[in-house]
Amino acid sequence: MKLQDLNWSKTIHLIFSLFFIQVICAQNQKLENGDLLFININCGPMCDAINAVTEGFESNDFNHMGMVIAENNEYFVYEAIGKAVVKTPLKTFVSYTKEPIYLGKLKNEYQYLIPDAIAFSEKQLGVPYDNDFIYNNEKYYCSELIYDAFLFANNDKPFFKLFPMTYKEPNSDNFFPIWVEHFKKQNIEIPEGKPGCNPGGMSLDDKIILQVYKL
Repeated sequence: MKLQDLNWSKTIHLIFSLFFIQVICAQNQKLENGDLLFININCGPMCDAINAVTEGFESNDFNHMGMVIAENNEYFVYEAIGKAVVKTPLKTFVSYTKEPIYLGKLKNEYQYLIPDAIAFSEKQLGVPYDNDFIYNNEKYYCSELIYDAFLFANNDKPFFKLFPMTYKEPNSDNFFPIWVEHFKKQNIEIPEGKPGCNPGGMSLDDKIILQVYKL
């Protein structure tokens, strides 16, 4: 084979390789049932406090998340927000933030859990929002809903992880003022050290693959 023929062959191979990579990326961007969306919203001092003590994938701040479901050719997101667990239109969910949104897909070996996780989430619609941020109190905050959905799907064996929660300023024994005020209104003690979860921690789990979601 002549040198120019060899170079041309390499060029053709490179073109097809790049095309294949683009196709794979495009396929991965397609939303599917059970996909997880991680976002950073601006809810004032409370969101700032969450971001200060949690860290997400590639050092991103994530303080909210939800799970995708497709119905009647439309996408919705199961999420715990506001006053209850709801099923929100995707276009509404993505409007919460102007920052990059990350798409988390379960690795292939865990995809079988998705139908039961969705069924669980559907049954939780209307369950009150967990303003107490206490695990297993018959209420849900955003990542707690997703944690229990996959706990149920995995035959009550933990899929994601729980960690001790903290409401203290970094490298300090002082609680964030916003948390002091919040739990005083809730009329409960600050649940420092109690088990819980957060979107940032879940985004680091090695059972999911994350990438920027291109709208």
